[in-house]
Amino acid sequence: MIQILLIVFHFLFQGLSSNQDLASISLTVSNCRSNQGMVRILIFDQESGFPDNRKKAIKAISLPIKNQESKIAILDLKPGKYSISTFHDEDENGELNKNPFGYPSEKYGFSNNPRVIFSTPSFEKCSFELKANQVREINIILR
Repeated sequence: MIQILLIVFHFLFQGLSSNQDLASISLTVSNCRSNQGMVRILIFDQESGFPDNRKKAIKAISLPIKNQESKIAILDLKPGKYSISTFHDEDENGELNKNPFGYPSEKYGFSNNPRVIFSTPSFEKCSFELKANQVREINIILR
């Protein structure tokens, strides 16, 4: 019986202590065209799948828009390197609409707000480092 209790306490303590090493992001996505639709956010911890493969993202979040921006606190991230992609899904179809030439017709953005000319920026260009117990403010300005 004592062994079972020790095992249970061990796992409880492990769970509590690992939460202390997590990092957080305070994310603001601004410059939405209107308050219509949703802001779609994908968070990646690796280059594979960035910027639009929802299945390879570690988090996929949809947020309502107020005053042409969306805000969220993400509290449960492990320390490491991350990149964020986002877009204003005005028609709420879950996809970034594009014109006949393949250029986005809905506003989009990335962490670090890199300059985008002819192609999607790399994971590295959009990446930032999160340390244990850190709260990092990320502001993405849609274009």
